[in-house]
Amino acid sequence: MKQMIESQNLVFQYQTETGALPVLKDINLTVEEGSFVAILGHNGSGKSTLAKHFNAILLPSGGKVYVSGIDTTDEARLLEIRQTIGMVFQNPDNQIVANVVEEDVAFAPENLGVPPEEIRQRVDDALKTVGMYVYRTHAPHLLSGGQKQRIAIAGVIAMQPRCIVLDEPTAMLDPLGRREVMRTIHRLNRTHGITMVLITHHMEEAAEAKRVVVMDHGKILADGSPKEIFSQVELLRSIGLDVPETVDLLYQLRARGCPLPLDALSPEECARAIYSLFPPSESSRA
Repeated sequence: MKQMIESQNLVFQYQTETGALPVLKDINLTVEEGSFVAILGHNGSGKSTLAKHFNAILLPSGGKVYVSGIDTTDEARLLEIRQTIGMVFQNPDNQIVANVVEEDVAFAPENLGVPPEEIRQRVDDALKTVGMYVYRTHAPHLLSGGQKQRIAIAGVIAMQPRCIVLDEPTAMLDPLGRREVMRTIHRLNRTHGITMVLITHHMEEAAEAKRVVVMDHGKILADGSPKEIFSQVELLRSIGLDVPETVDLLYQLRARGCPLPLDALSPEECARAIYSLFPPSESSRA
């Protein structure tokens, strides 16, 4: 499968008054086109700094980052990189720039020089994709947090990126808003084939991805499927991360002697695993 993003021995450090502060340390990572990858880590683990390297907001102090084969340090191709990789940030208010929803979604295509008739089509398509078309003439500041974030995602979609990097997009939302945004992200990946990189500290969100990368102190600590990652309960807790509630329940039952797997992530899988310990008796079958 074609690689959308590749980092090779990526190093990044901030310069401070007292010297260099290392943030990313020898990161080697590939993200395949069409995939859905969650990057998980506690505050200060380097996950957001890594995300900003994926569309050249930050440039490496050492090593390389490639976007669809383009070196992110190639200034002549910066626009191409940012059209390929769209970014959605934690606070949607920081991305919304207009007083009307459809004008906000049109902002990026207008700045890219897209013809007006195509902008109209892109805006309508983007708003329909995130389920916000009926709000196209509304004022963004009157919308809920989840709705604002979906407008921010629509603004990125209107640029027609092949990949969207979302840096903790649900961190400021209530549970309903989080569900709205996560449904939108999954639909874009599943239906439109857009590569998704989700930076998050919510275990349940990471568990919905196809692949989970765990970061700690600027390094990649683990990389695998959600089942592979969340079954490593002790490892995750050793760096201050928790596990989904289903895995925590199975882990506690295992500690009490129940022979249960730790890879049942969904409530249905968890229920089946526990039920398997208590098969129906002959009398109950009669």
